[in-house]
Amino acid sequence: MLLTSFDPFVTDFDRLVQRTFGWTDGSAAGRAGLPLDIVKRDGEVVLKFDLPGADADSIEVTTDRRMLTVAAKRTEEYGEQDRPVVRERVTGSFARKVRLAEPIDAEKVQAQYENGVLTVVLPVAEQAKAHKIEIKRPGAPELTA
Repeated sequence: MLLTSFDPFVTDFDRLVQRTFGWTDGSAAGRAGLPLDIVKRDGEVVLKFDLPGADADSIEVTTDRRMLTVAAKRTEEYGEQDRPVVRERVTGSFARKVRLAEPIDAEKVQAQYENGVLTVVLPVAEQAKAHKIEIKRPGAPELTA
């Protein structure tokens, strides 16, 4: 199963800068806020998103046709009297879309959030799995429909 992530508003130059320096402009926060690992296993694909500090109640995982969307929110942790000196941690709403190359069984998708990592297990739909086709041989009984 091939999985791809695509943002139509990011130019080739933006992608080059992001890959080279790990920079984003904030509008592409999905890349900065939702790093991703993908592992393929027998009959399923496992996606792991890093979401440290994300409010567990704000995390949403949805599927629509061949698109998986993960959204989350990380809020500021500063009081009224706090004056941050350095602010490198990104806050706000984040979303990442992953295009699925094969159909999945949406009814059996599982998601778990633990220790700042969201794990999503996507079972491959039965019709997308490999099937062995029986070959008809001369002299063998006819197949009936």
